[in-house]
Amino acid sequence: MPETVAASPFQDHDDVVPLLADSNEVPKRPTPLPKLQIIIVLLTSLIEPVSSQCILPFINQAISVLWQLVAELDITGGDKRKVGYYAGLIESLFFATQALTALQWSRLSDHVGRKPVLLIGTFGLCLSMICFGLSRTFWSLVVSRCITGALNGNIGVMKSMMGELTDATNRAQGFAFHPIAWSTGVILGPIIGGSLSRPQDQFPTLFSGAFWGEYPYFLPCCVAAMFSAATFLVVLFFLNETLPGTFFYKPPLSSLDREVSSPGRGYGAVKNLHSVRLESNGQDAPMPLRSLLIPKVLLPIACYGTVAILEISMLALQPLFFSTPIELGGLDFTPATIGIWMSFLGVGNAIFQAIFFARLVSKHGPKTMYRIAHGSFVVIFALFPITSWVARTSGINWLVRLLLSFQVCFNVLQETSFTCIMMYIIASAPNQRTLGAVNGLSQTTASIVRAIGPALATSMFAYSLQYNILGGYAVYLVMILLTLVTAKLGAMLPADPGQQAW
Repeated sequence: MPETVAASPFQDHDDVVPLLADSNEVPKRPTPLPKLQIIIVLLTSLIEPVSSQCILPFINQAISVLWQLVAELDITGGDKRKVGYYAGLIESLFFATQALTALQWSRLSDHVGRKPVLLIGTFGLCLSMICFGLSRTFWSLVVSRCITGALNGNIGVMKSMMGELTDATNRAQGFAFHPIAWSTGVILGPIIGGSLSRPQDQFPTLFSGAFWGEYPYFLPCCVAAMFSAATFLVVLFFLNETLPGTFFYKPPLSSLDREVSSPGRGYGAVKNLHSVRLESNGQDAPMPLRSLLIPKVLLPIACYGTVAILEISMLALQPLFFSTPIELGGLDFTPATIGIWMSFLGVGNAIFQAIFFARLVSKHGPKTMYRIAHGSFVVIFALFPITSWVARTSGINWLVRLLLSFQVCFNVLQETSFTCIMMYIIASAPNQRTLGAVNGLSQTTASIVRAIGPALATSMFAYSLQYNILGGYAVYLVMILLTLVTAKLGAMLPADPGQQAW
């Protein structure tokens, strides 16, 4: 990784001590990761996609595996071209409520600790899935998703804990596990939703009661809720608090203190005695939010926001594209076929992150990897109309499958942008007690754009089809242009996120 940091707008701000700054305080050898603690933190990441993805097979029949539930509620008036508006609305409202609360949850974690906020978020996720499974109207679906967004601050807090459990020598390795956990959830979620929805039809012997006929989608939601409940118990009894000075925090044993004080030993910042001394002197206290609104913090957050809106738009468009009839610009896949192709992304992402990501970042640096991953969206969006044209002219043949395979590969590559930019966000925090606020700002930004993305992308898709703009492909051109315009932000990042200074 280059030692010289490229000039950037946030090099002028030296009034705070960066979270990752002084290379003299960083062990040269990678410090060992606290595997058990990281696994528990990753469980809070895994239950997010399990819960969100398991509803895909039955939200609505026209949008990939998002078809049946919304369609059966008859809110579209029988016009399949309008389904995209409503499916996008459901997901957008989740992110809208999350945007209103994410910063507050992360700021709260800077004061009371990470563990209590994770427990609240996990409980909220469990509650919302039960409510979703018992929903019988469109607006009850909306309310249940809003509950999820309002009570769930897990993502930002989880990233704060990952930053505290790692240091500059092992951060790439530690954060590489997050996409693996997320991808596992992406794989499990649709399987749970698809195989357990409408159990009265699929397993009439086991689920013959009237309840299952009245609530045909409760079973997969209940299973997802059980995942959250189990995670709640694991976090409660086995996760160690990482923020010194808070209720659940337990100071390290003296023997472990001596081990951590030796170069290359121990793990992360949570066991760094220097951080405890800083807190006792009042130097590591939470800072006012306005003090974080500097280019050094805002630039990586802006980059995070750009890849977030591009990814959520792609994820909203992909199931629509798969399920839309060929004559309307899609592939007319069955839900089973769609599930297979969507699972390929999860499997490929998990393998790539586990084997290649840390090595590639070590060789090329996070900035180069981020820019490559960000640029992958151009290829991803361009492949939609190309694949559609081939399907229209030749049907679903080997070339369509080859193009879809290429798209999966570039999807796997673009996922690395999140891991890379999180390294910059962690490094931009002035001290440990502002790490939650910085992650809260990033999560709020991502939630805002993700609230806009699904509704905007699916509406553009429906509008392009309804009025045949550029043959129905106008939405993909807009997304390509957005990718090219936001590429400039990645070019402004420094070559190195920084060095650990806790």
